[in-house]
Amino acid sequence: MTALTLSTAGAATLRADALVVGVAKSPQGGKELLLAPGADAVDSAFDGKLADVLATLGATGAEGETTKVPSPAGLKAPVVLAVGLGPAPEKDEQFDPEKLRRAAGNAARALTGVKKAGFALPLTGPDDVQTVAEGALLGAYAFTAYQDRGKDAKGPLGEVALLGAKPRDKSSKAAAERAIALTEEINRARDLINTPPNDLTPEAFAAIATAAGKEHGLKVQVLDEKALTKGGYGGILGVGAGSANPPRLVKISYTSSKAAKHLALIGKGITYDSGGISLKPAGHNETMKCDMSGAAAVFAAVVAAARLGLEVNVTGWLALAENMPSGTATRPGDVLRMYSGKTVEVLNTDAEGRLVLADAITRASEEAPDAIVDVATLTGAMVLALGNRTFGIMANDDAFRAAIHEIAEEVGEASWPMPLPADLRKGMDSSTADIANMGERMGGGLVAGLFLKEFVGEGITWAHLDIAGPAFHEGAPYGYTPKGGTGSSVRTLVRLAERTAAGELG
Repeated sequence: MTALTLSTAGAATLRADALVVGVAKSPQGGKELLLAPGADAVDSAFDGKLADVLATLGATGAEGETTKVPSPAGLKAPVVLAVGLGPAPEKDEQFDPEKLRRAAGNAARALTGVKKAGFALPLTGPDDVQTVAEGALLGAYAFTAYQDRGKDAKGPLGEVALLGAKPRDKSSKAAAERAIALTEEINRARDLINTPPNDLTPEAFAAIATAAGKEHGLKVQVLDEKALTKGGYGGILGVGAGSANPPRLVKISYTSSKAAKHLALIGKGITYDSGGISLKPAGHNETMKCDMSGAAAVFAAVVAAARLGLEVNVTGWLALAENMPSGTATRPGDVLRMYSGKTVEVLNTDAEGRLVLADAITRASEEAPDAIVDVATLTGAMVLALGNRTFGIMANDDAFRAAIHEIAEEVGEASWPMPLPADLRKGMDSSTADIANMGERMGGGLVAGLFLKEFVGEGITWAHLDIAGPAFHEGAPYGYTPKGGTGSSVRTLVRLAERTAAGELG
């Protein structure tokens, strides 16, 4: 993990391998290249001509752009890296936090192999300290566990030194510590998502959760296949029936002696999804190790809540199974008796996530939490609706759905509130069972939400996050988003827990 420090040194005197400054476009749309606040000392070393030098090299200030230039004699660091922030804010306004976060991520990625870099980006207070730190620490992420890189391979940026962050200021120090805890857990989620499914089985995932529980003082309970059978968890067992690696239901609990509220988080943890008997076609199953991204996000959020000492009780439920075809697998047409007692006709075994989540939702409801939020890479339909970078939010309470959307936007995670149209429920009627696991094809993401709603305990506020789009990024890295697992929704869940602890919700 890249180290983070709040430096008392100035940009001119910092001993580092590189200095990062921000550049922006004119807010009026002109071609003038503007230096962002924080770059003054660096500009002075260039005799006030840094913007001209960068423009000569082709810099425009566009988001995602990075430009390196050798340092003059007045700087201890040998290289200056200018990172684009897009259009500058209007007078008396500040840079958008997400632009700062992405710029810091772009800079960290551009500095792969560098031991130490000073970040002289705009810092107007603790919020910016946290934002820039998050971007840099997330941008420096690399998953190399399965690569023989050799002694000469370049590792991620070794240390981020934030300049102008007032290290003796308690609020700035707290912001940095929060960023470290949060990004370490997001990167833990990324590692889990990127781990090959032959190594991350349900049992292995449960063991990792158990170890983290011991490390951070969390209570962990693991239900193996015998306990699941005894308890009647027909959904989880049905999904895992075709695999040689049996399913698990993991409960990981953080409790605070000062808590007045209880938040239950539920994650879909399909460690590999072949589609089961309803086998996925070629081209659709190569990345299905990521189908446990919801469970990874929930796991990371609970650990982060513990590390931050939030005054709220947070219980995570990881519904873990491997969906495989075999002679013992659940077949289309089979009927499963769920933990709730409700029967489900399985029309498509590739609609398995809702089955494991339904059992976990019912079990979580028994503890009467103040709210339940489930997170899942649930439907391709949500990707078709919202694209690869935005997750959908459904809920049985409009105010709660709006609050989660607001929180997601606040922390920089793109999301969109989605409806649960009552007319789509009829499509899941079954002549054999209480409900089918499939309904109308159109609006399939909403149908899945309606299915889950059926298993929420009476009177409990609930929301469903379908992160199928942003959970796994197959393209080139951008901003602080790497190729592969992203850790989508962790920031939203942690901020939700913080606001719940503060009494700002319900």
